[in-house]
Amino acid sequence: MTRVLLTGFEPFDGESTNPSWQAVRAAAAEPPAGVEAFAVELPCVYGASLAVLRVAIEETRPEVVVCVGQAGGRPDITVERVAINVDDARIPDAAGAEPVDEPIVPGGPAAYFSTLPVKACVAAVRGVGLPASVSNTAGTFVCNHVFYGLAHLIATELPGVRGGFAHVPYAPEQVVDRARPSLPVASVAQGLRAIAVTAATTHTDLRVAGGAVH
Repeated sequence: MTRVLLTGFEPFDGESTNPSWQAVRAAAAEPPAGVEAFAVELPCVYGASLAVLRVAIEETRPEVVVCVGQAGGRPDITVERVAINVDDARIPDAAGAEPVDEPIVPGGPAAYFSTLPVKACVAAVRGVGLPASVSNTAGTFVCNHVFYGLAHLIATELPGVRGGFAHVPYAPEQVVDRARPSLPVASVAQGLRAIAVTAATTHTDLRVAGGAVH
């Protein structure tokens, strides 16, 4: 049985909920066969989010880590390909920090690729009837901060662990007064289960197109 750590975020930017945490918690409560799942909520705070993630990894000793965040405005579940070494905040984090053009790890590599089978994970989500795609940018807010921090931790200290990041859309209750795409939390949880089991069992990614023109 593969140990999988799933993380989501607390609400941020004035929202009362965060579907990433809701879906992660639901997915871990009913994990797919062959997976022992753990769910941890991260603060939407630069620095502190990585400290909580490190403790969670030390306590659960996962073989796979899938961090999840909300990407309001995206219509589907997006599996991230790459994390970049920069914090550049358009809005403050939950602690009021608003770094501009700051490295996450001074002297660290410019970027890390996910060590999950990104395209196989996308195919698995589509296989359960949900929209999904590869994303080539995790942004420069706390989601990318966590993704890069996780990748750096794996590269420098945890070579036996594989990890990556996925973004999820708004939940329907977040967009009742605005025309923005959304997915029910239960559906997102189903998609995350598909990602978890695929990440746990697939070591060679699919060789199919997943790029973007722009």
